[in-house]
Amino acid sequence: MSAMQERPRRLAGARPRPAPLGGLASVAKRDDIARPRGQEATAQRRLGAKTADMQRTNDRELREQLTKLRTEHRLLDEEIVGLETSGTADQLHIKRLKKKKLTLKDQITAIEDQLLPDIIA
Repeated sequence: MSAMQERPRRLAGARPRPAPLGGLASVAKRDDIARPRGQEATAQRRLGAKTADMQRTNDRELREQLTKLRTEHRLLDEEIVGLETSGTADQLHIKRLKKKKLTLKDQITAIEDQLLPDIIA
């Protein structure tokens, strides 16, 4: 071979490029993309059902946690009011309880936002 006709050298470890497909073989049919058929469609329906079940389970768990946090928040509020009315309570202790109550309120708000997202129509 002459110097002009030499083939380009491949780098070590490099793979050759696949030949491009020509004609209609490179274009997917519209029906194949739009509607899966047979086992694939059944698998997608099952996946959708599993996702819906997981969503319901997640919602149920969030609602249970929300109920628990609301109860704890209410009990903290009652404790704070009781300590403030007694007049003998430590102010530092009351401030800590109030801070804990605010943290609970933030958690409650976050869970409520997950359950009912604020959608601007």
